[in-house]
Amino acid sequence: MFLKQAEVSSMAVFAYIIGDPETGKGLVIDPADNIDFLISVAKDHNINLEYIVNTHGHIDHISGNKEMKDKTNAAIIIHELDAPMLTNTPASMLRMFNAQHSPPADRMVKDGDLITLGNISLKVIHTPGHSPGSIVLQWNDCLFTGDTLFVEAVGRTDLPGGSWSVMFHSIKEKIFNFPDETRIFPGHNYGHMPSSTVGHEKEYNPYLR
Repeated sequence: MFLKQAEVSSMAVFAYIIGDPETGKGLVIDPADNIDFLISVAKDHNINLEYIVNTHGHIDHISGNKEMKDKTNAAIIIHELDAPMLTNTPASMLRMFNAQHSPPADRMVKDGDLITLGNISLKVIHTPGHSPGSIVLQWNDCLFTGDTLFVEAVGRTDLPGGSWSVMFHSIKEKIFNFPDETRIFPGHNYGHMPSSTVGHEKEYNPYLR
């Protein structure tokens, strides 16, 4: 399988391309910006991007949805509770991020659903707290944690729909239930390294001790 982590915006958002070389099918997680670059990476590895998966509905993660969908016709997937955010982003936020409204979701998911494409299978883990519909995506021994868990940090909870107690529970009861060697791939490049592990975050994340 192919995995590419790419920092793609001024907000240091991490987008991820996952591809199945055997079938040529692939998906992109949180294509916030630099859409042509992400498409070129996929093409260089003979991967056709068929899905756009958003870990949540905040503008800094969905701002590239429209351009990516226009250029690839990829289907947009997001948790059902954050789906309204795709088309309801305030105009002031769109101007701030020089973005257009995302198209609506082609598929809404919930906890435990599988996103399957070729030989790729992502399990949806609902981790509310940063937003009501925040999700973590499990792929083999990898967790794509969006803005729920960063490297030695956590997502903010002061935006509408956020809750520290809810997010703390999501991390402790869901993410930290995975084996210590499980790899953590966050939604922003905010740490001193681009990825982590469950065990590392248990030991060194100051917000979760």
